[in-house]
Amino acid sequence: MCWSMSPSLMAMSTEQQNTYNQSLETMYQKGVKNMYDNGIEHVPVKYILPAAERPNANAANSVPEVNLELPVIDLAELQGPNRSQVLESLAYACQNFGFFQLVNHGISEEVTSNMVDVGKRFFEMPFAEREKYMSADMSSPVRYGTSFNQTNDGVFCWRDFLKLVCHPLPDVLPLWPTSPLDFRQLGVTYAKETRSLFMMVVEAILESLGLKTDTDKKTEKYEDVDEVVGIKNEIENGSQLMVVNCYPACPQPDLTLGMPPHSDYGFLTLLLQDDVKGLQIQHRNKWVTVQPIPGSFVVNVGDHLEIFSNGRYKSVLHRVLVNSTKHRISVASLHSLPFTSTVRPSPKLITHTNPRLYKDTNFADFVAYLKTCDSKKKNFLESRKIEQTQ
Repeated sequence: MCWSMSPSLMAMSTEQQNTYNQSLETMYQKGVKNMYDNGIEHVPVKYILPAAERPNANAANSVPEVNLELPVIDLAELQGPNRSQVLESLAYACQNFGFFQLVNHGISEEVTSNMVDVGKRFFEMPFAEREKYMSADMSSPVRYGTSFNQTNDGVFCWRDFLKLVCHPLPDVLPLWPTSPLDFRQLGVTYAKETRSLFMMVVEAILESLGLKTDTDKKTEKYEDVDEVVGIKNEIENGSQLMVVNCYPACPQPDLTLGMPPHSDYGFLTLLLQDDVKGLQIQHRNKWVTVQPIPGSFVVNVGDHLEIFSNGRYKSVLHRVLVNSTKHRISVASLHSLPFTSTVRPSPKLITHTNPRLYKDTNFADFVAYLKTCDSKKKNFLESRKIEQTQ
């Protein structure tokens, strides 16, 4: 089945073309999984990126065959006598890559594989079942959608997703999908375990910044202790979003992207991947592919952490490639402060030689940004930087 416009369609009357265009728009809004299930053979024009933005547009800035070896952080080592060395490695990864692989994290293979499996089964359900959760409302606590921002994107990307607000669970769980029958059970287990893992990692992140969470009030200034305790409390009561991503096989993967270049809003993202490659990060001005390590999480610095660290730790642009033969499933768990909180650089990390680099920001600023921009270079962080005077 081919969805590209033929010469005969171009000869339609204006009314016929309008009807045809409306039917195409309806098809796009149903997502790429629905098109794949209907036997699509060509990428529709709506998904074709301008030549300069395609995956292999600039060989000098794209090396898809090269697998980037991200720094590996061993959580078990972090809990042992080598903690100081692991903290140094963690700081190095956050400063120079913005990403790291987390191994020996304590979440069982059963929990992670069950989450990937139930996510896959959700997207394999008939469209009529998935459609129940479809919404263009970006603030909806449960949202099935497509592309990045299907309301605003001029060019759509090759992705369908299920977004779930995970905190507080008692409030949102009744809204979660009831199919597959074990979705809620497996999703809740995964959400709780990733939240606990996030708290362990964020404590190490704070310590690596010189902000110890177990500070002795006898030896430290009270205001320093109060700041660390305050940010830790906010994080403990913070937001958690889980996004299950589905990237169906694409007939012409060189023309489109699964996700466009973007940075993650939030503090940290814990990404669980299946064994299909697709994630690329921008490293030293080149796009490089992250090789999945079985059983690991890919963890990346979010915009909030870069703001809080006053630029010491980097929220890095990344994107997702698609391929012509394999479906890809990933589960992103995005963690941050409460939606009502204001994020600002830590006063302890502002000095005469490192002045404040970012404005205060909140979730409303982020939503406003998303609603006014297209999918190109979705880097919210750039809009929060303070222009430095010489």
